[in-house]
Amino acid sequence: MTAQGRAALAAPHGSGHDPAMTDTLTTRPEFLTVKELAELLRIKERKVYDLAASGQVPCSRATGKLLFPAGEIRAWIDENRTGPGGRPERPAVFLGSHEPLLDWALRESRSGLATFFDSSLDGLARFAAGEGVAAGLHVREAGGWNAGAAARAAGDLDAVLIRWARRRRGLVIRPEMAGKIGGLTDLAGLRVAPRQSEAGAELMFRELLAEAGVSQDDFTLIAPSRSEQDAVLAVAQGEADAAFGLEALAQPYGLAFVPVIEEEFDILADRRAWFEPPMQALLAFTESPAFRDRAARMRGYDTALLGGVKWNA
Repeated sequence: MTAQGRAALAAPHGSGHDPAMTDTLTTRPEFLTVKELAELLRIKERKVYDLAASGQVPCSRATGKLLFPAGEIRAWIDENRTGPGGRPERPAVFLGSHEPLLDWALRESRSGLATFFDSSLDGLARFAAGEGVAAGLHVREAGGWNAGAAARAAGDLDAVLIRWARRRRGLVIRPEMAGKIGGLTDLAGLRVAPRQSEAGAELMFRELLAEAGVSQDDFTLIAPSRSEQDAVLAVAQGEADAAFGLEALAQPYGLAFVPVIEEEFDILADRRAWFEPPMQALLAFTESPAFRDRAARMRGYDTALLGGVKWNA
C-alpha cells in the first residue's frame, strides 16, 4: 500500500478526518466498485484485488464482479486506524495450549512468531486481551470441540477458528504396567501426573473421571506439569505411574499407552494476522514434505483437515 493509502486508513475521526472520504462513503451507492474503492483508499486497483483475494477487506461477488459494501468499508477503515480509538497492534506471539507438532512447525517454518504456551483457558483470556495473534486450544464441549469457547472469548473481535489436528489422548503409563491398566477406573492407588487447572487436558481429565465414576481421592496427584511433554516425562522418569497425555509423546519415551478419547486441537487466530507473513509462513510450511512426514510419524495424529475453517466470527 502507498504512503497515501496508509495515511487514508490511519486518519482519525473528528477535525483531522478526510472530508473527501466521508463524502465518498455517504454519497456513493450502497456498494462500491473496485475503481471507486481504489480512489477512496488512494491505492492502485491491483491492490484492491489483492485485499479482496486475501479476505482483508469486506466484499461481495454475488453479481459476478467484486462489490464492496460502503457501510462495512467504513467499519473496516475505523477498525484499522491507529492512534486514539484505533485497534492496537497485536504482538507476534502464539498463545494457548502446548501442542508438540505446532511447536515444532513454528520453529521449523521460521515464522518469527514467539510462543507463550501455558493452557487453553490462559490462551483464550490473553487472546481476548490482545496479547497475541493466535491461541491453540482443545476444549471439550457438548457436541464438539472449541467453537463455543472461541466464540465466547473472541466476542466481537475479528477472529477465525482454524482446524489443526485430531489427536488421540489417554493414559501414558510405564511399560511394565501394560495390560494391567485398561482405563480410568484402574488408576486407584497409582501416582498420577496432572496438568495445571487451566489446561484443556486437565479439564477434560476431570470430566472423564466424573463420567466414569472415578474420584481423584482414589489416586495420588503429584505436582502439576505445565506442558504435555513435562507430564509424560514425569512418567518416564519414575515420578508418576500415569499421566493423561498424548499417544504421540508416549512413543518416543518407550512408554505404554491406553487410548481414552480423540480430541480436536484448533487455532483461534486474529483474521488480519492470519494473512500476514508470520502466519502465512506457518501455513505454507504445513504443505511441505518435511511437515507431512513429521505428522505421519506422530502416532495418534490426523492432520487431514488442517487449515479448514471451523468457526468464523
